Amino acid sequence: MSSPTGPAANGTFLGMPAVPPRSPYGTGHLRGERTFPRAARDELDNEQLRRNLGKATHSIRAKRLAVTGELPDWEQLRDAGSAIKTDTMNRLPELLEQLERKVTERGGTVHWARDGVEANEIVTRLVRDTGSDEILKVKSMATQEIGLNEHLESQGIAALETDLAELIVQLADDRPSHILVPAIHRNRDEIREIFLRHIPGVDPALDADPARLAAAARTFLREKFMTTKVAVSGANFGIAETGTLAVVESEGNGRMCLTLPQTLITVMGIEKVLPRFEDLEVFLQLLPRSSTGERMNPYTSLWTGVTPGDGPQEFHLVLLDNGRTAALADRIGRAALNCIRCSACLNVCPVYERTGGHAYGSTYPGPIGAVLTPQLAGMHGAKDDPNSSLPYASSLCGACFDACPVKIDIPSLLVELRHQHTEQSGTTAEKLAMKAAATVMKRPGLFTTAQKAAGLGRVLAGRDGTLSRLPPPLNGWSDSRDTPAPPRQSFRSWFASAEGAATMRAAAAEGARHTDDAPQEDS
Repeated sequence: MSSPTGPAANGTFLGMPAVPPRSPYGTGHLRGERTFPRAARDELDNEQLRRNLGKATHSIRAKRLAVTGELPDWEQLRDAGSAIKTDTMNRLPELLEQLERKVTERGGTVHWARDGVEANEIVTRLVRDTGSDEILKVKSMATQEIGLNEHLESQGIAALETDLAELIVQLADDRPSHILVPAIHRNRDEIREIFLRHIPGVDPALDADPARLAAAARTFLREKFMTTKVAVSGANFGIAETGTLAVVESEGNGRMCLTLPQTLITVMGIEKVLPRFEDLEVFLQLLPRSSTGERMNPYTSLWTGVTPGDGPQEFHLVLLDNGRTAALADRIGRAALNCIRCSACLNVCPVYERTGGHAYGSTYPGPIGAVLTPQLAGMHGAKDDPNSSLPYASSLCGACFDACPVKIDIPSLLVELRHQHTEQSGTTAEKLAMKAAATVMKRPGLFTTAQKAAGLGRVLAGRDGTLSRLPPPLNGWSDSRDTPAPPRQSFRSWFASAEGAATMRAAAAEGARHTDDAPQEDS
């Protein structure tokens, strides 16, 4: 998606392709303030958070397994979803141009935003053109990614989230911690306190019953739905063939935002495009089962441009890059763009379950966030960039790969990003240690001497036969793992001893006896 740069020479030299830009450092919500290990350490001390996460993720996992197990062709659906997304990434420029044509033909206006800064400016201008100073929002990770709400507030425009979980997070001046359930880290009593403090006119006797909490939010939002003239939405899918946009949700707030306002502005990441309308047949089966453990979404809204006298009479589509072209240019890492934001990988990840989403510092937490965030915003924007720690926020157990509805091999992407981080980090203590180890292992004499020297470490071992702490730079290993003491005798010294020789002779004799006793087949 990038253009060649450099001066032309004799009308033939086009230069080398420019490196696609990543999301600007420090804008939006694609980088935390601390590295993952430091942030996770604090989150691990929050017992209430761990209880909330454990209960919620276990419940969603069980529901997902039940509804996916009902389909005999579930694996074939996953294969189809993966193939469609891979084909889309291979043809992304032409599909985006086709989407633009179709949206324009149906009365909509398409805007291209290179990054979050540009997208925020476009949306702000469009809202101001309507004369409104407030907007409604239907859940959109793209606008959370670019920090749209904060930007609008700085420009005197109030943005109100209408998804219940997003509303809870907004009222508490908090941050989402899950792709599907942004307020997963909050329990009912906490939500009740938030509503009592921040919703005007709420009944002081409000209790923590889920139905009554939802009713309080519904009453508050209903007036806003009926009076606000501008809405901003995200999009789960954009269909290049027809110019149709799709939003799936569970509460009906999306339907209200998409139909009642006079002006609708949709901010969509460029990777959300699909080639054909019939591709929805696959993804509207994969997404609800993988995300909420439901057979279908309670509300699926589709709209194509502007229809006179029905719904918003002004429609704008903002196509957001913000580092996606940079990810697309990575031959291996581009697979992360296949993500359909179902959150299945979060719900099975043992790391996420214990630390929650805030430790990742990004709009996109969990395994997919650990691979997507560094690709969108980079890992080396500054010294000790927090994003450089994200590829290591995984046990590489592979559960995320098994759960992903479009078969993104997240563990392999994490390993590749670790490789890229190491290559770009320059000289480090780890690199020097590996270089020294290679030098020793290439020289038998040095290797034997090193083995004997390592054996002296036994005197530092405790009664359990482990070393509690290694010297720098190896202390990072011993801080989080048991480190066995060196054996009394190396394999090479044992092999060269009389005991080793006798053992090998006995093993050879035993092998020969088994060979002689084996039945002979006729030739």
